[in-house]
Parts: sequence; structure tokens; C-alpha cells
Amino acid sequence: MDTTAARYEQLTERLLRLYREGKQREALDLLDARGPDLAPWAAELAHFEACMRGSLGDPDAALEVLLRASAAGAWWHHSLLVQDDDLAALREVPEFKQLVELSQGRKVNDKPAWTIDLPAAEQPVTGVVVALHGTGQRATRAARDWAAVVGLGYALVCVDSSQLISPQFRTWLERDLVVRDIAAALDALPDELRGLPVIAAGFSSGGRAALDWALTAEPTAVKGVIVLAPSLGDLPVTAAGPLSPATILVGIEDHTLPAIDRASDRLAAFGIDIIRIPGLGHTAPEDLDRRLKALLTVPTDRT
Repeated sequence: MDTTAARYEQLTERLLRLYREGKQREALDLLDARGPDLAPWAAELAHFEACMRGSLGDPDAALEVLLRASAAGAWWHHSLLVQDDDLAALREVPEFKQLVELSQGRKVNDKPAWTIDLPAAEQPVTGVVVALHGTGQRATRAARDWAAVVGLGYALVCVDSSQLISPQFRTWLERDLVVRDIAAALDALPDELRGLPVIAAGFSSGGRAALDWALTAEPTAVKGVIVLAPSLGDLPVTAAGPLSPATILVGIEDHTLPAIDRASDRLAAFGIDIIRIPGLGHTAPEDLDRRLKALLTVPTDRT
């Protein structure tokens, strides 16, 4: 993984943790100490800073941060600006409304992209795991989190969402684009991988998208689904077909768990197991490799 991207990822994980702990001033100190190598993420970090300042009751400072970044070319999807509670005090401010309009004019999406990792040449390929990254992440992070499946004989396809909500910030919002991005990656599979069983996988918003894909069979039917801490949205009324494996892994301390618990009966009706992991927040479990081995070979201990 590119070291600069890794530093950005580590910084944002720390910022989110401090924010959830109510330690916004510590988060602002981290932002002040960031190096010039993180300049490509200026828009994303400006949004972090504005939200921190807004949550501390200083909307003027929040607006100043956003205007300064916008003057340098930054933009943000309107949902990041007008639907964020930390920026609520700015919604009727004329300069903020102009900022929202300017950002909408700058918004673009990217082209679909993906990576493919194959098992060792002497190892037969038994299936394909297609992994969707979480909000704000990239396919490189998914490739790292799900790397263990390659040693289990699966090709690993990690898809970069084409949906940008700021210059570097990717997520899975619009369902038609999710379907398009997945379909493009599957269409690019080499001949030796076509026809093999496919497992949908993903984390957070990518987990939600992977679960929707598995349950609706759009763009294509899959054999099974494994998702980490999916940020659940609306679930389909019925599932397109049986799934095996069919598992959600989520931490007891994860903010997505309440929504998953509320949908537990619906998920159980689809045949989906929910494994709640003590002490885990919104991240992949440290023993994910072991859990993937259990789920993708002979299921034994799933606790």
C-alpha cells in the first residue's frame, strides 16, 4: 500500500475514533500536525476539520475552513454539507449555500476500477471473492483486509467505487452505479475465472452493497456472502436464492450493530447468520483470516 495513502488512512481512523469519544480538540491538534504529503486529501481533511469545529459550536470557523479549501478547488457532495448535523448551523448562511452550489457544479464520478489477486500457480482456483471497500477507503484496503482468501484458493477481486463524494472520498451510494461497477469488474475476469462460484464481500457501506448484490442477484447471482459491519439500508422483500456462506461479522461496540439487530429477523429469514464479536468497533476483526478459513472451507467454530 502506498505509504502516503496509508498515513491518510491511519489519520482518518484516529480522527473518527477521537470524534466518537468526544475528543474533538485532540483531533484538531492531529489535523494541525499533518504533513504536506497529505495535500491530495485536502478536501477530505477540510471536511473533517469543519465538522470538528462545528461540533464544538464554532460554525464561523467551520465555514472558514470550507471556504478556504473551496478556493483551492475542493468540493463535496451536497449530502456531506447539508445533511451533516455538525454543519447544521450553516444551512441558511448565504456563503454556505453558495459553497454547496459551487460544489455541485464541480462534482464528478470516476471510472470503475478493480484489482485481481490470484492464488499461487500450483494452487487450483475454487472460486472468486469480490470485495467492496468501506466508505472513504479504496480497493487497496479491501485487498489487504481480505487477502487471506487467496491462500484458501480463491481469486480476490477488489472493486474501487466510481462514486466520489469529494475528490478522493469514495462510497457506495447510488445503487445503479454499484451494479455497474461490479458488473464491469466481473466482465474483466480472465477466462480461467469465469464460471467459478462467486462470493460477495464487503465492509461498512461496501458490506451493505455486497449484501444487496447477494440478495437481489444484481448484476449476477452469487454463491454466498460475507460482510463486515454493513451499514444497512433497505432490505429486499425476498432473496433471489439461497446463499452459502451467508454471514455478517459485526463488533459489539460497532455503531452499525443496532440497525443490524433491528433487522435480525429479516436477515434470519434470508438464512444470514449474524456473528457478534465482543470488544470490536467499526473495523475488521483481528482474527478475520481464521474466520474466513472457517467460512470458506469446512465451517466449524463460528463463534
